[in-house]
Amino acid sequence: MLIRADYHIHTKFSGDSKNELEAIVKKAIDLGLEEIAITDHGPAHNGYGINKRDYPIIRKEIDRLNIKYPSIKILLGLEANFLGTEGEIDIDEDMKEMIDWINAGYHFGSNFRKDIKIHFYNVMSKVSKHYHKKARELNTQSMVNAMKKNKINVLTHPGAKGPIDIEVIAKTASETGTLLEINNQHGHLSVEEIKAAMKYPVQFVLCSDAHEINEVGDVVNALDRAYIAGLNMQRIYNIKPSHVHVEG
Repeated sequence: MLIRADYHIHTKFSGDSKNELEAIVKKAIDLGLEEIAITDHGPAHNGYGINKRDYPIIRKEIDRLNIKYPSIKILLGLEANFLGTEGEIDIDEDMKEMIDWINAGYHFGSNFRKDIKIHFYNVMSKVSKHYHKKARELNTQSMVNAMKKNKINVLTHPGAKGPIDIEVIAKTASETGTLLEINNQHGHLSVEEIKAAMKYPVQFVLCSDAHEINEVGDVVNALDRAYIAGLNMQRIYNIKPSHVHVEG
């Protein structure tokens, strides 16, 4: 196994996955992973967000499984949603007391009251240069402010759901210690985005974004893009030490 950890995995508590938590843990152990983060969609997602009342249940189950399977470390995380452009994400104080790991990403289904303008521009960015420019500004502002105001471990699939200024984001991520995800399911970070982000002292992470059991730990597509971009493996947070000598 090339990676030691997978920090982007969904369970049945996300509306778009049927994965059972213990099945994920067993699969990760079979693959030789040392650490995983369970990162279901934040509660502000209108389609797939977790029910906040389920969060203590997930916490309790992860605590139980950490005892049952001592060969792997299981983190309770969340794939939080950006809310507006001022840096807010959908993690409240009660959730912060339980959480181990925070991913954050833009999703079209997030809170429509706060994000309707961003959603509109992202949809229209596909048909108009004017809207594309505005969407790029709003998405970048939202991510930059969120990284500055919150301790975010991973920025998930940046650029996958709407245009961004990757250099501005990479510079901020390098300053805040936020990892930039090379997502296996989406085409982002793309090869060109990786090349642009590499100009800054930011670290990257390869994640599966698993919604099915057979996707856990699968980062083949993400790794291909990293190689093509010429990314030094030493800059990938979750590469096993035995592989860090490999350079693109």
